[in-house]
Amino acid sequence: MFGITHFEFFVVAVFLLNVTPGPDTAYIVGRSVAQGRGAGLMSALGISAGCCVHSLACAFGLTALLAASATAFTVIKFVGAIYLIYLGVRLIFAKPAEDQARGEARGAGAPKSLRQLFLQGFWTNVLNPKVVLFFVSFFPQFVTAGTDHKALAFLTLGAVFVVMSMLWNSFVAWIAGSVTRRFSGKPSVKKWLDRGVGSAFVGLGIKLATASR
Repeated sequence: MFGITHFEFFVVAVFLLNVTPGPDTAYIVGRSVAQGRGAGLMSALGISAGCCVHSLACAFGLTALLAASATAFTVIKFVGAIYLIYLGVRLIFAKPAEDQARGEARGAGAPKSLRQLFLQGFWTNVLNPKVVLFFVSFFPQFVTAGTDHKALAFLTLGAVFVVMSMLWNSFVAWIAGSVTRRFSGKPSVKKWLDRGVGSAFVGLGIKLATASR
């Protein structure tokens, strides 16, 4: 089918990869706890959009180019690490008043707030070099070498990956969002939750910056 081989194994592998916690999961949980299920779902949508970019890049050779270039990998690695650390620091030093303002904006349905959540999720995924290397090293294993439809095969696998990831991330956002209701009346607990998630972001950013190829 479209030059794809061992499709069943691909589906199982993608499922296992999705349920393994990583930067995307940490981001979705953090947004869901901080602002509710809607924020988590919008963040999940942004991450899925980032996966679409990786799928297109992989299909047309850009991902392979980035993986082969030490300079390109280094640039993406540090930009992604700095962005994660930035998000983490903002959570760690967030003030209750700022949290309340964000909640009021969410309740009013402010388009800017939803746009920011989407873009943060998008860039968190796009600027993660581990995702770049995952696509270029994992996807080719399921594409027949001699097929004349390599681009179509990569796009099909990418579509399956995005759909499965979106379903799982939406589930994570829905479950994590319930924590907000439990602690909505306890700002001190929420503050420490924000600090915990923020510290995890900083740790992930440092790990990303020091990762080897």
